Amino acid sequence: MLEDQWIGGEYWERHEISKRARPKIPTRQVQKIANLKRSNFRPMLDAKPWRTVRDALVGLPEPRADGVDAELYNHRFQAGARPYVGHTGSPIDFPAKALKAGNHGVPGGENMLVKSDGKVRYFTVREAARIQTFPDGYIFHGSWSETMRQLGNAVPVRLAHVIASSVGVELAGHDERDLKRLVKRLARA
Repeated sequence: MLEDQWIGGEYWERHEISKRARPKIPTRQVQKIANLKRSNFRPMLDAKPWRTVRDALVGLPEPRADGVDAELYNHRFQAGARPYVGHTGSPIDFPAKALKAGNHGVPGGENMLVKSDGKVRYFTVREAARIQTFPDGYIFHGSWSETMRQLGNAVPVRLAHVIASSVGVELAGHDERDLKRLVKRLARA
């Protein structure tokens, strides 16, 4: 991710962010970036770039308090976000922190977006669903806190697909006796 953002700059170009509008290199990353430049590190050509919060939210408009958007279900502004010690939210140009599965009465925390200007707001349900790789057509029901709990407990859809696919490939290569032995072995594990 650091190479994509700060050495090659492809990340910013992909999101059409002008050089003037790009944030400064985070202080805690300066030495790591200098080390990468000195090491002549180049990512694998077939590797996909890290997925940041900005990547997950591409194409979503800013949420509105009235929540009226016929095309985007579950994309409504949720008021009251504020950071507190140890719970600062997910910066837009980094991978998202894990979503918190509970609502413990403290406004703020991991279910927040930290914008480039430092302002914070809660993720909408749609944004959190995008972070968990749910398709936009998937509709959630219930309050914001209940739906965020569900999303915080969810396995990202793409991760589940990769795991299930690899299990399917493994199972397809075995006959029925092998599968029964595999099931017994897994039951003992």
